[in-house]
This record gives sequence, C-alpha cells and structure tokens, in this order.
Amino acid sequence: MFDGKSLKGWKANENQESFWVKDGCIVTNAPGRCHLFYETEKPFRNFEFKAQIMTLPHSNAGVYFHTSFQDEGWPKVGFECQVNNPYHDPKKTASLYGVVDCLDAPAKDDEWFELYIKVDGKRVITKVNDKTIVDWTQPSDWKKGESFERILNEGTFALQGHDPGSTVLFRNLLVKRLP
Repeated sequence: MFDGKSLKGWKANENQESFWVKDGCIVTNAPGRCHLFYETEKPFRNFEFKAQIMTLPHSNAGVYFHTSFQDEGWPKVGFECQVNNPYHDPKKTASLYGVVDCLDAPAKDDEWFELYIKVDGKRVITKVNDKTIVDWTQPSDWKKGESFERILNEGTFALQGHDPGSTVLFRNLLVKRLP
C-alpha cells in the first residue's frame, strides 16, 4: 500500500498539504479536516489490514475502510476505525466510530502501536497490539444511516487528519485480500 518513499497510489482531498512522507512514514498534520484515499482499481470487500501508528500528544485521526474518494467533507461511505489515544474525543483508538465505541485508550501517545482491522463478510474485528478491541457483526436489519452510509459492502481505505495541530504517523501499511 505504501512504498515508504512517496504518496504514489494515494490521493488527498481537502488540505492536500496535510499529508507528506518523512522517514518512511506517512505524516499528517492538518489545519483542518483532510483525508488521504488509497487508489485501487479493485475495491476491497474482505481483508486484513495492518499499520504501525504513532500519535503525538493532542492528536486525532482515523483509518476509513469500505469508503470511496470524495472531494471534500467527512467520508459519507464506509466505516472509521478511530485513532485517538488520550485526546478529548471519548471514542478511543480501534473504536468502530459511532458503531462500537471503546472508551479506554488501548495505546499511548509517542509510542508505536499496531492497528489491525479485519473484515470478513459482515464481521469486523479491530485489534491494537494483538489485543481485540472490537468484534462486531453487522445485524441483518442494519440501516445505512441518513448522513453516513455505514454499511459493510466494499471500497477503499482513507487515512484521516482530523483536528488542527494533530500529528499522526503511519508506517508499514499492509493489506491482504481475503476470499
């Protein structure tokens, strides 16, 4: 997904200067909302995703999946796996934002941690450093929502830069398609 040298294969929407590569990492420091979308010809349905992430103090970000590129705004399609350790938002790292919210931070600022996301059919598992945080199965009567289409289907990934001053580093981004 990421060659450690460039943003080749990625496309930013608003505030494009908010993402850059440094020392083998994708770094985000946003003046405001921004998203970096992974460009792929074949959408992801079932997959395992891993990334090493470090948040600096007072930072908030996320990893979207089953999403699609849009020019501006919060992604309307897909789910966000939260990246937020002790920052003010009560929804902490590895929460399935607005669906299954973890209120205890499973990681610390200024330390690398591994985020794992697995989607298999209608089941989502998130882990931090091999500890399961979320294990959720989308109910058969699940509604996609009025403002956001949070429904398991298919799509791509996006990295989120959230609040002004938030600095988050991503490295070793890997994805494996599952049948």
